[in-house]
Amino acid sequence: FQLSPLFHLIFLKKINKHLLVVTFIYSLHHFSILLLKPPSSSLFPKQAARRVFLQFFLFYLAMSFRMSSNASSGMGVSDHSTTTFMELQRKKVHRYVIFKIDEKKKEVVVDKTGGPAESYDDFTSSLPENDCRYAVYDFDYVTSDNCQKSKIFFIAWSPATSRIRAKMLYATSKDRFRRVLDGIHYEIQATDPTEMDLEVIRDRAN
Repeated sequence: FQLSPLFHLIFLKKINKHLLVVTFIYSLHHFSILLLKPPSSSLFPKQAARRVFLQFFLFYLAMSFRMSSNASSGMGVSDHSTTTFMELQRKKVHRYVIFKIDEKKKEVVVDKTGGPAESYDDFTSSLPENDCRYAVYDFDYVTSDNCQKSKIFFIAWSPATSRIRAKMLYATSKDRFRRVLDGIHYEIQATDPTEMDLEVIRDRAN
């Protein structure tokens, strides 16, 4: 038997919603024809089963491909988020920036900023206990050679008490957002405060 054209479309990444609907209707139509007007060949049951199974299996692959593609694309990033990060990176206007996902706007937006004089404790206390956030923190430290340095940390905050939907949304959008922030030195993923305390930051920076 011949493979459905959908098989080739999957690998060419040309699938869209309309093609999936048409293919599903075609599969149902083909299945009904086989049931109502079966050929006289004694091999019909096995061949028909294989063909129908293949059609529905390819449809399932197409749906899975489309869902995974949409998930990996993540949310957009607001211009304000980008400029605020650049203010932290280049002008040292902020000690930290906390970002959140605005589901209505479908983009990552600035949730809160902290001034240069604020401490790391001020930063951690600004993170919600029961919801996810992204954050960048400009960490200043002195090396063993008595040199003043600064490293920018990207922190993906996903507490265990947050909603499953929020965890999935932030997880699937993280990589795209992270790529927009050019100049990050280290990344930390934390599910509780102990995974991102000041000692962890110091160890990563040194």
